[in-house]
This record gives sequence, C-alpha cells and structure tokens, in this order.
Amino acid sequence: MTGDVRSDLFFLPSWPPVPDAVLWVSLTIVVAGLLGEFVFRWFRLPRVVGYAAVGTIVSAFGLGLSGATLKPSFRLIVDLALALLLFELGSRINLRWLRTNPWLLVTSLAEAVLAFAAVYLTLVFLGAEPRVAAAVAAILIATSPAVVMRVASEFNASGQVTERMILLTGLNTFYAVLATKFVVGWLHAEYAGSWVRSFAHPLYLLAGSAIVAALLAFSVSMIARRLDLRNENSALLLLGMILLALSLTKLANLSTLLVPLLAGVMLRNSSERPWIWPRHFGTAGGALVLLLFVITGSVWSIDALMVGAGMGLAVIFARLAAKMLVTTALSRASGISLKQGVALGFAMAPISGAALVMMSDMQNLYPEFAAQLTGIVFSAVAVLELIGPIAVQAALRYVNEDNIR
Repeated sequence: MTGDVRSDLFFLPSWPPVPDAVLWVSLTIVVAGLLGEFVFRWFRLPRVVGYAAVGTIVSAFGLGLSGATLKPSFRLIVDLALALLLFELGSRINLRWLRTNPWLLVTSLAEAVLAFAAVYLTLVFLGAEPRVAAAVAAILIATSPAVVMRVASEFNASGQVTERMILLTGLNTFYAVLATKFVVGWLHAEYAGSWVRSFAHPLYLLAGSAIVAALLAFSVSMIARRLDLRNENSALLLLGMILLALSLTKLANLSTLLVPLLAGVMLRNSSERPWIWPRHFGTAGGALVLLLFVITGSVWSIDALMVGAGMGLAVIFARLAAKMLVTTALSRASGISLKQGVALGFAMAPISGAALVMMSDMQNLYPEFAAQLTGIVFSAVAVLELIGPIAVQAALRYVNEDNIR
C-alpha cells in the first residue's frame, strides 16, 4: 500500500529541539535542589537561600517575571505553596496564649501599626503619593510566612522566640490582608465613586473567606477522627482537601491567603491538643515550596530596580526598625528577655510570597495604580528573599533555638 509521503526518518525529533514546560520545571527543581543542599551543607545556611538564588539567576537572564506581573501558571504555584504553608502555620497558633498573655496581642498590634506608619512616612518623605505609600505600607506589614515556616522547620527550631515568631507572623499576615483590602476600598471610592463597593468588597472577602475556612477546618477535623493525618500517606488526603478549598476560594474571588490561615487557626483552637503534620504535607508539597522560592527570587528586574530600589531599601530599614523597636520595648512586659526581644524583631524581617499575592491582587483590580507600587515592592522582595532567611536563622541562633549546627 502506498501514499505515505513522509520521510523515511520522520520519527526523528525536529532540530533544533523545542523543550516544553515540563523540562524547564524539572531542570529548575534539580538545580534549585542541588544549590539548596550546597548552601546548607557547606555554609550552614537555609536551603531556601539556594532556591531563591536560582530565581535570581533566572531573572538575571531575563527569564523572570515578565511585565512585573505574575503569570497565571506562576500565580497558581505561589497560591498552592502558600496555602500549604499558611495552613501549617495557622495550625500552630494557639489563641488561648493571647488570653493568658495579652501583651502578645499588644505586641502584635503595635508592631503592625508601627511598621505601617514607618513605611508610610518614609515613602511620603521620599516623595511618594499618600495612596501609593499607604498601599505599600499595608502590603509590607506582613512577615513572610513561607520563610518563617521553612527556616523554623529546617533547623528544628523550638523555644519562646520561635513560637512568638510564628504567632506574630500569622497575625500580621492577617492584618496585612485586611489593610490591603481597606486600601482597595479607598481606591473603589476614588476610581468608581462607590462607597457601597468600598465597604461591601472587604466585608465580602472577610466573611466569605471565614466561611470557606470554617468548612475546611470542620472537614479536616471530621476526617482526623477516622484517619491518622500525621501519616504521610493519609496526609495526601489533607493536601487534596486544602487544594480543593483553594479552588473554591478562587472561584468565589475570596482571599487565597486568609482561607488557609484561618482554617489552620480554627482547627488548632477547636482542640486542646496540637496538630502535627508531615512537613509541607509530603514530597508534592515540598516541590511546590521549592518552586515558590524560585519564583519569588525571580521578581527583580533592572527596570524595577531602577525605579524603586532606593525607596525599596529605605522601607526595608524603616520597617525592620519599627518591628525591632516594638518587640524590644515590650519584651519584658510580654515575658521574654531583652535579648529575646531583639532576636524576635530581627526574625520578623522577611518579605516574600504573601507580598507578591497581595500585589498581584491589586494589579488585577487597578493595574495602572499598582504599576506605581511594583518597583518598590519588588525591590524589597528581591533583597529580602535572599537576606530574610539568613536573618531568621541568625535570630534563632542568637538565642540558641536552632537545633542544627
């Protein structure tokens, strides 16, 4: 039978070969994993420094975030990884601690308010518009939950500073999301002239996110009565439930940061016993976290640095000074030493994926306004993505709470 006009060697690949996304993702995981192990074994630095360094190198070759926005595929990875980390972080926050030691709540509120004020005043002094300064200040209230959880887990950290660092990170992430939503409400009033939208949008996000979080917490609690979710095989079910809740969150246009965080907090405080999970819920979660740090490490670009590097560095120092001032000044009242207060403030330095998500949400709503923030926020993230994990490690080592030397 004849009629096939293809070459006798048609089955050979085309030249030059065109690699697909799977190859690039696989290569990224391999290189980031190797560099992470290298910096950990040779320099005793957190592995995430190596992961972020790969992102920095990728961006140096012009392959990072294009147009200073998160691509949908990148945003999906960031959302998935942060959902796991925030759920894990939330499940370690015992609100009863705030009742027995109300100075912890005072410290949390004070460091968030003073950090906001310090960043806002610094930017206004440097010539930024008040609404731009307010938006950046709201985003930078949050300490990076990804960096805090990963470094604490990697170095088996335990102690007063570690637990307070996790508590304050969870609370200031909550405050930051609320603050950015109120800034969005302000923008609704300015751009659309609608006060109904200004109040309805933040309230919908908060109430809707709380409902989805409660459903997730209740579902996990019910399943935990039948299965041991500390087992890595059963943890895959938990991973699937978190991802399902995240999908519902995105369908309903709710906060992908609040839902997993609130679900973890609700779950922890529904029981006297602590909840213990496999780290990042197994290998799949670990790969997502690795890619999260590569993506956040790739946010910088020459254009962004040219526009916002000066202001970015200024707000880094102003923010850190504000957080350290509060934790140090209130250290004795809250039950820790002055040395521990200094370490706690220093450990609050990182900015990472949560800031990117809040920035991305603002870009989706008001892209022209968000473009004015991009250089400042991305410059701060680019610097602290590499330095932040080292700061957390140094703070924990300063008070002898890291257990790997």
